[in-house]
Amino acid sequence: MKHDIDIINNKLKGLNAESILEYAANAFPEEVAFASSLGAEDQVIIDLISKNKLDIPVFTLDTGRLFEESYKLIAESEARYSCKIKLYFPERSSVEKMTSEHGVNSFYDSIENRKECCRVRKLEPLERALAPYEAWICGLRQAQSQTRSELKAAELDARDMVKINPLYNWSEKQVWEYIHNNLVPYNELHDKGFPSIGCACCTRAVATGEDIRSGRWWWETPEQKECGLHVVKGKLQRIK
Repeated sequence: MKHDIDIINNKLKGLNAESILEYAANAFPEEVAFASSLGAEDQVIIDLISKNKLDIPVFTLDTGRLFEESYKLIAESEARYSCKIKLYFPERSSVEKMTSEHGVNSFYDSIENRKECCRVRKLEPLERALAPYEAWICGLRQAQSQTRSELKAAELDARDMVKINPLYNWSEKQVWEYIHNNLVPYNELHDKGFPSIGCACCTRAVATGEDIRSGRWWWETPEQKECGLHVVKGKLQRIK
């Protein structure tokens, strides 16, 4: 179904995060899901979904290379919110083919190999996860990077699916104030210098003064640091 994103954004204009999530649940009954990357913003969203008793399923992508702390957070969140976070895994045959042809850690060797790894471990599982839905919810914020500075509450992605960003205008300070004030569980790696957390093999801690994105794919130049999860009508928005 084709959606007029301008009309949707007019409806969402001035609404807070809770109201944006309520709109998503009501406008797309049984047709919207929350794609959690298990980041701080995503933990705020799952807390809001739970407190407002919204019928929005939650899923995440298990690439097979996540930090142990990320798996711990999944279990903590499921227990805290009495919910089930559905895991989507890469296709076994695709992983076996990629690693047999290029090696287990081939993503360090070239940008092409790294993007292939992201395609196999992230993009293809995301396509399967989103297949039943018309819309999805993300934890993107305008302040996360220059590529997101014009982020709106709702956008059309490359599939013509509606992507809802309830925290689009939140600051990092607001995110962490909400987490601490509401005792929201979060990945303990955030307290160890990891502002952005992805696969264990592709994420490192960030030193004081470094850009928050510098810990992701640190061996690549800044303009290469994307995996393709967030493409909006031909415009890339870097994944967290």
